[in-house]
Amino acid sequence: MILVTHQEERAVIQVLDGLVRQVSVRTIIDPIVLQVEQKLAQDTGALLAWQPVPLTAYGETLPEPIRSSWVFVLRAGTTSGAERHPNSHQRVMSYRGYGDLQVWGNERWQSNHLVSEQREPLEKRWLSIPVNVWHQAVVPDQNWVVVSFHTVPADELIEERPDPSDAQVTRQKRYLGQ
Repeated sequence: MILVTHQEERAVIQVLDGLVRQVSVRTIIDPIVLQVEQKLAQDTGALLAWQPVPLTAYGETLPEPIRSSWVFVLRAGTTSGAERHPNSHQRVMSYRGYGDLQVWGNERWQSNHLVSEQREPLEKRWLSIPVNVWHQAVVPDQNWVVVSFHTVPADELIEERPDPSDAQVTRQKRYLGQ
């Protein structure tokens, strides 16, 4: 995990945070959140649902490494399960609700409790997850909405998870085109 306190990473997240706070951006994201919530409600077995956010929603000022943005809704009372992105650095913010976005490091899961209150510092609302770092969301008693930014285009983003029958083997899929 790259801490939000590192100067270069903090600069990227500050720009992203400023963009997501804009009313014009939220008027685009909020209807996407509703659509993703409906998807999750319809698929009662799913732990999460997602949809990309058009990069045009953010105007012309996205930081250079950002190539896609997503809304994820994570189901209340669940753990999403371990996943990583072998081809993308992820920056994720708590948009509505709260949860624990855990990353694997030093042979254990490390908690990162994130909240959505805009008055809270960046470190309590954002997490930066480098390429190939295992992470999972632990969601409390209400669905948790996050917005994430990736360094690959939406149609190239790969999710990798451990194979349920053999933790030494992983399975990959793309979020789009399933």
